[in-house]
Amino acid sequence: MIKRIDQTAAARLAFSALAAATLQSAALAADPAPRSGGTLVAIVQPEPVTLTGAVNTAQPTSLIATNVYDGLLSYDNELKPHGQLAERWEVSKDGLAITFHLRKGVKWHDGKPFTSADVKWSVENVWKTLHPRNKAILVNLTQVDTPDAQTAVFRFTKPSLALLSTLNSWGAPVLPKHLYEGTDVLNNPNNNKPVGTGAFVFKEWNRGSYITLERNPDYWDKGKPYLDKIVFKVVPDAGARAALLENGEAQYAVFSPVPPKEAQRLAGSGKVKVETNGYQWSSPVMYLDFNLDNKYLKDVRVRRAIAYAANLDGLNKVVWYGYGKPAVSIVPTTLSQFFDGSVPRYGYDTKKAEALLDEAGFRRGADGVRFTLNNDYLPYGDDYRRTAEYLKQSFKRVGIDLNIRSQDTAAFTKRVYGERDFDTSISWNASFPDPQIGLTRMYWSGWIGKNVPWTNASGYRNAEVDQIIEQAQGAATQAERVTLFKRFQQITQTELPTLPLLELHFFTIHSPRLHGVDGQGDQSQGSLKNAWLE
Repeated sequence: MIKRIDQTAAARLAFSALAAATLQSAALAADPAPRSGGTLVAIVQPEPVTLTGAVNTAQPTSLIATNVYDGLLSYDNELKPHGQLAERWEVSKDGLAITFHLRKGVKWHDGKPFTSADVKWSVENVWKTLHPRNKAILVNLTQVDTPDAQTAVFRFTKPSLALLSTLNSWGAPVLPKHLYEGTDVLNNPNNNKPVGTGAFVFKEWNRGSYITLERNPDYWDKGKPYLDKIVFKVVPDAGARAALLENGEAQYAVFSPVPPKEAQRLAGSGKVKVETNGYQWSSPVMYLDFNLDNKYLKDVRVRRAIAYAANLDGLNKVVWYGYGKPAVSIVPTTLSQFFDGSVPRYGYDTKKAEALLDEAGFRRGADGVRFTLNNDYLPYGDDYRRTAEYLKQSFKRVGIDLNIRSQDTAAFTKRVYGERDFDTSISWNASFPDPQIGLTRMYWSGWIGKNVPWTNASGYRNAEVDQIIEQAQGAATQAERVTLFKRFQQITQTELPTLPLLELHFFTIHSPRLHGVDGQGDQSQGSLKNAWLE
């Protein structure tokens, strides 16, 4: 009897060991160890204007620049900060100083040592003066002290609570002082031949075709990157992008590289993976800017009529196939502590739209048309063109004719943000984890006509909104900032210089062979140092 019990126990132990081994093997198969080597072919579209994010915040630039440059911090899927060029940091009790302790032994790609002098120069000469997001965040920064080569102390006249949410390689890249000091930063040749501290080294830009980066053998994060090379192919045609991803010739593409309907098909094929993770840090919102100098659009009744006519539910379903949701405010619901759901809302209602247009004195002509507006859409792919076409049909129902114009990115940004030679434009901004970082620049009057992309294109001027933005920059507590931003939303959604359209759910398409591209909340605009090919 005892022998039989022992045999049964032994059998159970053997079975348990076999089951454990099977589970372990399955786990290893599901999550294999990283493998070094190989070339990743990624898609970038449209082609970047420049390769340095410190002087240009357009999304295509981010895909390249974040692999060449580092920031002080990076962010995980919960948007918690982690050390990058800064190993650790402390905020003083009064919030007027943030001390960053920098990594030792970090080198620029040309072999020069990275020090606190590079941080100080970048902050004072680029972030605070040229960068459209950081200029507002750092308005209360007085100086950066560098007591030694590995310490940088940011000093403020008022707290700057938003800063720690934007210090990654895209939000605040550190530039090499020795290559930029004493030059015209905006036209420095290193903007297109970047020299950074990042995981990959710039090798070649064959314009109109591809951009090549190679592994940085001296990268501070030992053992990384795993890839030997990344080739970013410029592929203007959406059909060609889909084909390259489906047949495996390209293994990575971000920011919804194909139309949503095509993404659904590709995901169903099993040949690629379609993921929406990695965009938490961005929290993108698509919007329609109104040029308030236009004789029709200067009347708020016209802007509200357009809002009622837009039919955002239909736009989300028909054009974006549910990869988004109708926006209530310019502050998206993902920024839950700041979002105000009580703002004025403009549900689809053509009768209200018609009544407002009649009240404004713009009645239908014999042909049914009240007036014509131009629309310039962001040339980042077919989805934006189709958005313009959808709005054209929506506005036609209430007697507004929309003339759609297309151009390349450089012409678009110059026309909308420099010359302001437009009536309406479709674009999107990343909200980032704090409205101060990505959204207030769209409404602050100080940015009008500065030719800085994704700032105040509408020409909106409101003294109270300017004051709110400036107060939020130096508010001592988060509670105070939340109150200010809710008042900001009430005003802007009443006056509607900009119509929020959709909270976009961008997606990434990548090969099942590609691993290590889903661990960061800022991955879509972050380094591929953790990526590897199976």
